[in-house]
Amino acid sequence: QVQLVESGGGSVQAGGSLRLSCESSGATSSANCMGWFRQAPGKERERVAVVYTSWSGTYYVNYADSVKGRFTSSRDNAKTTVYLQMNSLNPEDTAIYYCAAASVVMRSDCTNADGDDWKYWGQGTQVTVSS
Repeated sequence: QVQLVESGGGSVQAGGSLRLSCESSGATSSANCMGWFRQAPGKERERVAVVYTSWSGTYYVNYADSVKGRFTSSRDNAKTTVYLQMNSLNPEDTAIYYCAAASVVMRSDCTNADGDDWKYWGQGTQVTVSS
């Protein structure tokens, strides 16, 4: 089992920044694929970024086009916390943000992970961007 806890959400004005954290505990060594998702009211869940950690510890990130160049994901050295730095926020970024974890064999599996591949979810953190 892997437990995920997000934090760092809040309210900011357009153009501002926030940094979200996703702290993992439990069987974290098996969760080599992490995903950041968001869901706005009345909209479908959107994948924001997927983060793959290889067996050698190399960190790969793929971003959705909607956030590319504005959002950056990183992790701590202990590899238990993944961060999502969000810059140049705009009202369209308003949503509940979730992190999720999956266990995959290779990087492409992480990039293509969908639906039930994501075994573990955090509780979500609200991000509100005002104009």
